[in-house]
Amino acid sequence: MSSARSITAAANPPRAVYLDYPLGRTAGKPQDKDDQLGVMQATLQAFSSISEPGTIVDLPFVWTEDDSWKDRVMRPQSKTASNSDEPASDHEDDRIERFDTPQYQLPQDAAAVDGNCPTCIFLEDTA
Repeated sequence: MSSARSITAAANPPRAVYLDYPLGRTAGKPQDKDDQLGVMQATLQAFSSISEPGTIVDLPFVWTEDDSWKDRVMRPQSKTASNSDEPASDHEDDRIERFDTPQYQLPQDAAAVDGNCPTCIFLEDTA
């Protein structure tokens, strides 16, 4: 399941579905059970019917009646907007800041990092 068609195509998965929704909303609209159910049913149907490797099925769902959300979705909201008393719009960027170093939820998670893991070469030894 993807909301980034070009990235998905570049990765060339065995099968995929593309949903033209904002990133992070790949399973449907928040608090909209009918939309989420429709997305999941269409996804499972596509996954069971795709027979050619590399196929990406475009799901028919739309985020809003027009595509104006695409003009704003990748632009982080300003500090002024995020500190205002006005409610956040569904179209504002609500992603959190990214860090150059790994972030762990619990100290045990950081302690479990294996610095010699061949697939984890990007992680610094935190032990």
